[in-house]
Amino acid sequence: MHYLLRLLLLPLLLVLAACSTPNRDWASDEAVRNARYVSNEPYSITLMTVIGIPRGEGAHSALLINGSQRVLFDPAGSWEHPAAPARRDTSYGITPNILNFYLAYHARNIPGEHYWVSAETVHVSREVADAAIRAAEAHPSVSMSFCAMGTAQVLRQVPGFENVPVQFRPLTLRDYFLAYPGVQSRSYRDGDPSIAHDVLMRDADGSLRPFQRRQ
Repeated sequence: MHYLLRLLLLPLLLVLAACSTPNRDWASDEAVRNARYVSNEPYSITLMTVIGIPRGEGAHSALLINGSQRVLFDPAGSWEHPAAPARRDTSYGITPNILNFYLAYHARNIPGEHYWVSAETVHVSREVADAAIRAAEAHPSVSMSFCAMGTAQVLRQVPGFENVPVQFRPLTLRDYFLAYPGVQSRSYRDGDPSIAHDVLMRDADGSLRPFQRRQ
């Protein structure tokens, strides 16, 4: 079941889909507890890479971790949503609807902003996924342009990922995942019906409207 979710219209919401540090508050225990989302999908770690069109440069790295709950580690990311409370770079409450909004936010092809999202998923045990969640939660806030490095530093603390290259390039991190045994790869592009969502935005006057791309 989808819920109509409200997004506070922030000046930095629809900016370049690259590493840029937002002003994230430390969500309360109650907010994190209430947002908790448990997915029935297999336990997994997914590397999400935002890639520019047409040059193919890597613009951003993030992790979707599905363990005892599903969280998003979005280091120095520009995306945020009040239904997904965050502590530093880890966001909670990543329901299918919120995840689709995150993907649609980054996969866009409009004047001046041309990006698609590559998602590489590795199935792991619940214990490994939860280790990744703990590593993400414990990691300090990542500075702008250090998203790939922060992502790799988290992964290096997770069993099976100790050899992840720690460097600045999102595409190098993606190449590592593409070579991982059993990896499942998927791409998302602007207008992809599989990432449809019903997230609403709240304007300054309090009225709600559907999420629309800046033209």
